[in-house]
Amino acid sequence: MCEIFVKADPGLYETKARSLRLHGVVTSIRLEKIFWSVLEEIAARDGMNTNQLITKLHDELIAYRGHIDNFSSFLRVCCLRYTSLMLDGDIAHDKHLPLAGLHKAKTEASGFLI
Repeated sequence: MCEIFVKADPGLYETKARSLRLHGVVTSIRLEKIFWSVLEEIAARDGMNTNQLITKLHDELIAYRGHIDNFSSFLRVCCLRYTSLMLDGDIAHDKHLPLAGLHKAKTEASGFLI
């Protein structure tokens, strides 16, 4: 079983730091390259670049929670949730379909908040 994981390309878990501006403040985020790839995919689905997506996620998290304890971990969880939701069929595999409005559409269709 462990061979599935230990034989992964080391480049996937190599970390990469990126600098970006969040409302005029320069910050740096360090993530493994595989997470940067997933964030790029998510951003592309909604016509954004990665920095725009990260800013949007940051702002929405602040609006919802009021604070951020560990933003890098939050971004990793976002990536894992995205892939998990795709595997479960809750997000279309067609990477040309935007994710914006997905929550609202699913909520309206089911009549419940998800």
